[in-house]
Amino acid sequence: MKRRDFVKKGTLSSIAALIGTEVVFGSNMLKGYTPLALQDPDPFKLFNKHKDMVVLNDKPWNIESQAHLLDDNITPNASMFIRNNGLVPEDIDAKNWTLTIDGESVKNKKTYTLQELKSKFEQHTYQLTIECGGNGRAEFNPPAKGNQWTVGAVHCASWTGVRLRDVLQDAGIRNNAVYIGFHAVDKHLSLDPNKEPISRGCPMSKALQDETLLAFKMNGKDIPLIHGYPLRLVAGGWPASVSGKWVNRISIRNKVHDGTKMTGTAYRVPCEPVAPGAKVKDEDMCIIESMPVKSLITYPKSGAIIKKGKSLNIRGHAWAGELEVTKVEYSIDFGSTWKDCKLEAPANRLAWQHFSASVDLPKLGYYEVWARATDTKGNAQPMVLPGWNPKGYLNNACHRIAVKVS
Repeated sequence: MKRRDFVKKGTLSSIAALIGTEVVFGSNMLKGYTPLALQDPDPFKLFNKHKDMVVLNDKPWNIESQAHLLDDNITPNASMFIRNNGLVPEDIDAKNWTLTIDGESVKNKKTYTLQELKSKFEQHTYQLTIECGGNGRAEFNPPAKGNQWTVGAVHCASWTGVRLRDVLQDAGIRNNAVYIGFHAVDKHLSLDPNKEPISRGCPMSKALQDETLLAFKMNGKDIPLIHGYPLRLVAGGWPASVSGKWVNRISIRNKVHDGTKMTGTAYRVPCEPVAPGAKVKDEDMCIIESMPVKSLITYPKSGAIIKKGKSLNIRGHAWAGELEVTKVEYSIDFGSTWKDCKLEAPANRLAWQHFSASVDLPKLGYYEVWARATDTKGNAQPMVLPGWNPKGYLNNACHRIAVKVS
């Protein structure tokens, strides 16, 4: 927006300088007109994302990764999905940034500067899996409204910050505390200052976990603006919507938080299974908490071609919300038989786990390699789309890649 305002006030020569060449027939442009070359920023350059990322929406920005871009054990910024509900804030002033702890169930309302958070509380680093609740929405039928994520709305970066628990306890938590809610500085698309784009939260039990952080670093560096600089909440294993970006206030509530996208059908699924396409009353919808068990083959890229007689080495990641993954298997015969993969332990609780296997493909032709993870409670991924729900959440069907032997 700043650039557009500059263009509207600028001279023809300044516009040419921004574009990098003469604007032929520029004298014919209407006053206030912004040339197309300056209207739509390149999101890959703007956010330092890989060119293979997929833009789902630009108002607000929502950008998906692809399976093969998520091959790193710790997800780099270039491959991390972007999920926004409002406008990315501008003019962030980290030196004067504050975080306020308030709400009905706080003993003492307190405000901390970013520097006070860093110096007063012990810092911790965890690898944490964050997945959009709507990851996999594109497969639901009847279709569900919303960004049509396929498999790439997940990542596991390394986050450094202070435990939310330590900050909440410093302010004081009343015995009637039930939930926390976050508030942030991003703007609603309508630009109405009285509307928050999103304000979700989690029960106190989740807020008080060791791994729930107020983070200010990602992969050892300041968090990129698009991912929440200078301060964000990170609650691994739960829908990414709980991990609020650009946070400047946390409310300790004496009831389930009722902020934007906490009520109605947002981030909720039917409490009991329903038929595809069924209408479900709001009171029959339950809030999503721990994400389901899931896995992703990150190597090779789907469509790989290998020579006859060569083994196919596959690898990927598996995760299970609050739980741990105990087993990952692969199938090359559309789920008729399964073989075990090598599975590594997580770097810490709520981090994804890496798996690998050497796969023998017996003859020339087309194959699909499927992956299936099982968690500590014995829950295994379904081979096909799980229970339909109105918002297209929690699709944890087996991931598969296509392979050809020639």
